[in-house]
Amino acid sequence: MLNIKKNDLVVVLSGKDKGKKGKVLDVLHKQKQVIVQQINIITKHIKPKKSKGQVNGKICTTEAAIHVSKVMIICPHCKESFRIKYNISKDSRKRIRACRVCGAII
Repeated sequence: MLNIKKNDLVVVLSGKDKGKKGKVLDVLHKQKQVIVQQINIITKHIKPKKSKGQVNGKICTTEAAIHVSKVMIICPHCKESFRIKYNISKDSRKRIRACRVCGAII
């Protein structure tokens, strides 16, 4: 199970985009990877295809996946990066994500 979910704000810990912040667009659970907005940008060459109406080829840029161990979540309240702490709610017995720094529920 991954601690990071879609729409979380994260900071990159290592690699070419170290220190950059972005929002999580997608989580790939089986590969243990996340796709972060404007992080790990790659260039793709797309071939021309006559059958699908796209006559010309093109070069486009897109975000590639990054391993979940290379990112850390940022608390929306105290604006610091932290490891997630889980609290168990008494009434529904569900795990609730909380900040280790300020204790705020995410």
